[in-house]
Amino acid sequence: MGPKHSKEEILDAALEAAFDAGLSRLTFGSLAMRLGISDRMVVYYFPRKDDLIREVLVSMGLRLQETLAEAFTEPATDHLALVAAAWPVLARPASDPIFALFFEAMGLAASGREPYTALMPGLVDAWLEWVAEFFLGAASRRRSQAEAALALLDGLLLLRQLAGPAAANRAAKVLGVTPSVNEGTRVRS
Repeated sequence: MGPKHSKEEILDAALEAAFDAGLSRLTFGSLAMRLGISDRMVVYYFPRKDDLIREVLVSMGLRLQETLAEAFTEPATDHLALVAAAWPVLARPASDPIFALFFEAMGLAASGREPYTALMPGLVDAWLEWVAEFFLGAASRRRSQAEAALALLDGLLLLRQLAGPAAANRAAKVLGVTPSVNEGTRVRS
């Protein structure tokens, strides 16, 4: 008789548990209880909690990349063009839980909590590499534009989390990254 749940099912449940209660409350025991299985089954697939957290964070990033795929359809000329394309997608209420989790992970890393201090720099670097692919030009230019775009988006998204959508949308408008009706959500080339 095989396992009651696959690794993917356990990972999906872990991500949903993190969305519900936060990363800091994710435990083998709470995850097992959520699934109605023994915590040994969770440990079978994720021998250490660090392994589970890493997989949850990677899964979160992949969901975000899937979300942004509709906005990133053409190469961007600069960070402002990319942010203008991304903001309408990221400013949707459906994106809020992903960023609440992302900012929680960043806060845990900033406070020196493991495994976040070890995991987050690599995840941010991988994210920068992915975003850099959507820019034109030399590799160093693409990387710096990706860094600028992420800095701007993270600021807007953190403002959205803390001050609300209206404040973040006003800031996006002042920064000039809110596309006009004619521009839609496509990256300008």
